[in-house]
Amino acid sequence: MISLTDTQKIGMGLTGFGVFFLFFGMILFFDKALLAIGNVLFVAGLAFVIGLERTFRFFFQKHKMKATGFFLGGVFVVLIGWPLIGMIFEIYGFFLLFRGFFPVVVGFIRRVPVLGSLLNLPGIRSVNKVGESNNMV
Repeated sequence: MISLTDTQKIGMGLTGFGVFFLFFGMILFFDKALLAIGNVLFVAGLAFVIGLERTFRFFFQKHKMKATGFFLGGVFVVLIGWPLIGMIFEIYGFFLLFRGFFPVVVGFIRRVPVLGSLLNLPGIRSVNKVGESNNMV
């Protein structure tokens, strides 16, 4: 069991609410108010979970500047009122930022009983290298 500090627990709640508002905003045809709230909560929650210094170090690494630009640019575009274009930028930036974590997530999901059997189906099993390519930057 992983022990979390109170600040990290608050961050998990903020991040969870942020993901909920982002999902709900997309379901309601890209409602800009819900997407803006979700963006602010997600970024604030991430800062609470891993700390401000580690958040800045994560986002502003030299090799992640393009991804950070797209992600934070998408947040800004959503905040000024163009939700569809902003979410396209954000999703692209999100995949660029977190693509190193996708193989870990897929490996974890492969060990989950029901989901693991789904990921081992013949058509899906052949896609093993999700996010491992380093030449896409």
